Amino acid sequence: MSTALNSTVMSGTRLAGVIGTGPWPGPAYESLTTAMSRAIADGRIPVGVRLPSEREVASATGLSRTTTTRAFSKLREQGFVLTRRGSGSVVRLPEVPGGRIDHLLTPADADETEIDLTCTASTAPPRLLGAYDRAVAKVHAYLPGTGYYPSGLPVLKELIAERYTARGVRTDPDQILITSGAFGAVAIAVRALIEGRGRVPLIEGRGRVLVESPTYPNAIATLEGAGASLISYPLELDDHGHHWDIETMGHIAAQAHARSAYLIPDFHNPTGALLPEEQRPELGAMLRRNRVVAIFDESLAELGLDGDPTPTPMAAFVPDSITVGSTSKIFWGGLRVGWMRIPSHRIDQVAATRLCLDLGAPVLEQLVAVELMHEHDMIVGEYRTRLRAARDSLAQQVRTHLPSWQVDVPRGGMALWCRLPEDRSAALAIAARRHGLSLVSGPNFAPAGGLDRWIRLPYTVPEAQMDEVGPRLAAAWDEALSFSGRIPPGRARIVA
Repeated sequence: MSTALNSTVMSGTRLAGVIGTGPWPGPAYESLTTAMSRAIADGRIPVGVRLPSEREVASATGLSRTTTTRAFSKLREQGFVLTRRGSGSVVRLPEVPGGRIDHLLTPADADETEIDLTCTASTAPPRLLGAYDRAVAKVHAYLPGTGYYPSGLPVLKELIAERYTARGVRTDPDQILITSGAFGAVAIAVRALIEGRGRVPLIEGRGRVLVESPTYPNAIATLEGAGASLISYPLELDDHGHHWDIETMGHIAAQAHARSAYLIPDFHNPTGALLPEEQRPELGAMLRRNRVVAIFDESLAELGLDGDPTPTPMAAFVPDSITVGSTSKIFWGGLRVGWMRIPSHRIDQVAATRLCLDLGAPVLEQLVAVELMHEHDMIVGEYRTRLRAARDSLAQQVRTHLPSWQVDVPRGGMALWCRLPEDRSAALAIAARRHGLSLVSGPNFAPAGGLDRWIRLPYTVPEAQMDEVGPRLAAAWDEALSFSGRIPPGRARIVA
């Protein structure tokens, strides 16, 4: 499990912003202990961060030094804090019965009656078969060649470049590289930035990658697999849901000397949060100021469900950034066609890295993607309509069957991110299997641990199954509440 670097220090002011400044019901040290332990479990105080001194905490929270000393002592007893002479108090997570779950999960066979809530992906659109028929009719033109197109078919690159230009960032087809899915693109990008292949010089601290918490589990695995050290920025949380504090993110990036970032500003997975247009220049300025080269994941950017225009690409505000996208979320996951938009001066660097991993995406699937791109607006428009109805249905089921859960309805994306009244996400995921549900527990979305009070619920399940989700969830939650001691064994699923 990756943790934030121990050199990252949280100020007293920042801590008070996370846990509040009271009032503190008596005994005050218990209230402070509870507030801090919950913030750690939720991932709002990252694992590995060094806490401010007890004196600074007292000043920031309006409590006495005696109170904060007792609270720190209690946190050490509970396993949330490790204090070493000369090193201060560092956040950690207590050992849990049954161990923790890996971010990239082991696949398991699902019963045909089981409802799969591990995957934010839809079934194929009705027009897919016709797109394959037309692509097969055109593939003969490519058969005399070798079939290797490491940067992608020119016709597909042109269509993708045109869409970026129409969205507000001028793009040349040569800046597009076609990949095997969005995470093929992420793997290439992060390796290029860390290993520094090509003519772009290596940067000190290049292996330190800033990520949001929570974030997509397969991103965690991909970044770690490339040798990255993850620097965790916990998304802010208030009564209106999750959002970004650019100043705090910049402070964390500067302290940790992060030189790369993986960020999801568009209908963030799993929270559904959308970075407002007015904050995009601010984020761009912060990244430039700290010399951070960002990888922006736009896989969900076109899935706004409440009439919002498609967000302006972050590349318009951060010219030296890499953007990745995919057909998986808007068309069909089985295509496995993704892409990268690359700054001109990094094309050689990224292309050299790509050739160390594979020689290109399949020709037929790229031709299918071309056919679907020609019908893009119609296909995506129909899909948004279905997703909007599914989102509203699932949110209502959670409110009806699980009124103690907190659910903030996102303006886009493919899932609800629900807050549980207790830290039992892992227990819920295990109990759910006995009620015909497959879930991914909150800790899988935590790059630095925590988040056992959260659960992601995709609303991409087939319409015929949707009405069963609420009752099954409620039954599973009742069972999870009955668990004590060691969590019963369960099978895990791949996250998508």
